[in-house]
Amino acid sequence: MSIGLIALLDDIAALAKVAAASLDDIAGQAAKAGAKAAGVVIDDAAVTPRYVTGFSAARELPIIGKITLGSLKNKLLILLPAALILSLVAPQAITPLLMIGGLYLCYEGVEKVYELVMPHAAHAHESALETTSIDAKSLEDEKVAGAIKTDFILSAEIMAITLAAVPSGSMFTQALILAVVGLGITIMVYGGVALIVKADDLGLMLARVRTASPMGAVLRSIGKGLVTGMPYFLKVLGIVGTAAMIWVGGGIIVHGLEAYGISGLAHLIHDAGEATAHAIPVLASVLRWIVEAAGAGIVGIVAGLIAIPLTGYAVSPIWRYLKSLLPRRRRKEALANAKK
Repeated sequence: MSIGLIALLDDIAALAKVAAASLDDIAGQAAKAGAKAAGVVIDDAAVTPRYVTGFSAARELPIIGKITLGSLKNKLLILLPAALILSLVAPQAITPLLMIGGLYLCYEGVEKVYELVMPHAAHAHESALETTSIDAKSLEDEKVAGAIKTDFILSAEIMAITLAAVPSGSMFTQALILAVVGLGITIMVYGGVALIVKADDLGLMLARVRTASPMGAVLRSIGKGLVTGMPYFLKVLGIVGTAAMIWVGGGIIVHGLEAYGISGLAHLIHDAGEATAHAIPVLASVLRWIVEAAGAGIVGIVAGLIAIPLTGYAVSPIWRYLKSLLPRRRRKEALANAKK
């Protein structure tokens, strides 16, 4: 009996070692996969703060909380199972779906630029999309919904990069790695966004420090610097966020075309980046990234300029027609639910 118990304990110890090794392996693979998705993570962090600008300070964290919850739902409840299922039954569908998402990012980014450069034409485009004046609550809901849509595309890119970086193995291992990366990235991005948008409140608190010591003077200076500088920083971050949507979307389209054998654009952008990097070796990595991002951005601008009239004159009318096919009662219920 005792020998059997000892053998059982040995088996349990062996299983525990295997489990620990597996967890270490999963953690290592998740870290590597997350590192490969770092570029999109940075873009995600740059894009999000613009969705909370223009609201009262009391609404900033609740809005970020709603977007964070939506992001977790996107990654864990929709994209994770979808990525695993598609990779098994229809891997060829992943690339075109990502390209459609990339086109949407280009559309969103270029539309912001379009509003600044041609406000009257942009207003006409908005009218074609049936945009109406709404109250503060509806505006907040609209902003949150827009942020979650954008997050969905960026999250899809992150999950696709992560899945591609995970070695072939059991579905459970792949799912666990995707979940770890998705959860970690969401906390990192939206935790960072919360710190950014509340930095001016922290600055105000520091500026009101009444301590007469040298440390008090330093804290007051830091606080005044934050209060003065954060509005400009948020404006710059908003510009970077818009640019990020365009270059990430353009990059997705370029890589998608390359996957289908249309590699001319990808080679041109890559060669331009390499040539610039070789010209100034000291700044090789930085210059390569700037040139490649600029190349993807040009593609994104062209794609966005095509998508704007396409959305206004084709997609939106088709969508309105499809909505008109709904029975009136169901349509009213759908509109009421959309406002909640």
